[in-house]
Amino acid sequence: MNRFKPNQKLLFKAETVFNLRPLEKYEILFSFLDTSPLEILYPSTGRPPIPYKALLKALIYKNIKNVSYLSDLVRDLQDNPDLALVFGFHPLRLPQIENFSAFLRDTENRIFQEVRDSLVSKLIELKEIKGTYLTFDSSNIPAKVKENNLKTSIKDRFDKTKKPKGDPESRLSIMVHFPKPFQKEFKYFWGYRNFVLSDALSELPILEETRAANVVDSKVIIPQLELAKDRFDLGICAVIADAGLDSAKVLNFIINDLKAKPYIARNLRREKDHKVSSTGNRICLAGFEMLYWGKFKDGNRTRVKFVCPIIHSKKFRKEHPFCPWMHPQFVKGTGCFAYTQVLSEDIRKQIAYDTPKFKKVYNLRSGCERIFSRLLDLCMQNPSVRGLRAVSNHCTIAHITVLLIALTAAKTGNKYKIRFVKSFLPNI
Repeated sequence: MNRFKPNQKLLFKAETVFNLRPLEKYEILFSFLDTSPLEILYPSTGRPPIPYKALLKALIYKNIKNVSYLSDLVRDLQDNPDLALVFGFHPLRLPQIENFSAFLRDTENRIFQEVRDSLVSKLIELKEIKGTYLTFDSSNIPAKVKENNLKTSIKDRFDKTKKPKGDPESRLSIMVHFPKPFQKEFKYFWGYRNFVLSDALSELPILEETRAANVVDSKVIIPQLELAKDRFDLGICAVIADAGLDSAKVLNFIINDLKAKPYIARNLRREKDHKVSSTGNRICLAGFEMLYWGKFKDGNRTRVKFVCPIIHSKKFRKEHPFCPWMHPQFVKGTGCFAYTQVLSEDIRKQIAYDTPKFKKVYNLRSGCERIFSRLLDLCMQNPSVRGLRAVSNHCTIAHITVLLIALTAAKTGNKYKIRFVKSFLPNI
């Protein structure tokens, strides 16, 4: 065989000469993608726009190839016209950064949710997603604002009353880090949060939703469980979550409405040892029995208030005119106060926390961490857009990518590779 001359010009493409088809894997991948919900975006009259279906496929490619910025994606399309043809673009009308930005900013998230739901339904039909054991968790999505860049000098960086000009829809929240074992470290950030309800056995997401970063898990889990049951008709047996969802409202919904078992870690903060008197009243720092000051509703909780006996009892004040601790509230003249939450212990008595079965099922929650690990590999935590709708669409497309790879693996006889987000396509 003659030695290959790298400087020799070929009459035909290298793919044709050497019978190579490097883009065939993307043709196979996108053959399982249902883009019919995007048809509503096409205008009935006027000049045809750049194909929205092609824009979606290009953004999925961006996730798979771990391309961080839209400018890099546009450059890839310009350098590879064959790749642009696979997505559905005209080689002479390639999209620009503004096209992708407008697509993510202006498209309603429900349209992408319909694409994602079709993939979930197909995976349920293939019995890859069973939906008997569900896990729930959330991931932080920091916004691209200068307040999050600690190298910049900004006044009132983390003042929640002053919204960032770069992204006014973002909200302030905290990230929890563990720099050392069992040592928490809290960091503030402006941004959003992606909530995910996933199948614990297949480790695939079923539902997802992006909200502002100050929204807590307990406000999202019940609507997501209701939607999962109604939309996909799942036979839910158990719901697994961390101690952040240990609330009477969530437990009541899972047990009484969903007819499932909650495998939710007990929140030890609800069981702090408070000093109480024989009558059930709180004991203050000075050792005095505080006065009962009524019971009231605080959202879905019932709380009991206790107040300083020196300020609110003339009889007690004659014997003890001053607070031994000189509490700041006493100095102000209002006196200290304390609250005790009335817990719904009856619902928690139905949960066998210390049994081997509870621990075994609860350990399935680690699958949710692996789901987020795969999603973050797709640049989900590094959005190249701003605004709630654009970031929501960015996160939903990341979920579409994960589900599309899982469906392709199942359809092509590679069921054991449904979670191979990065390594499946190169070996297809």
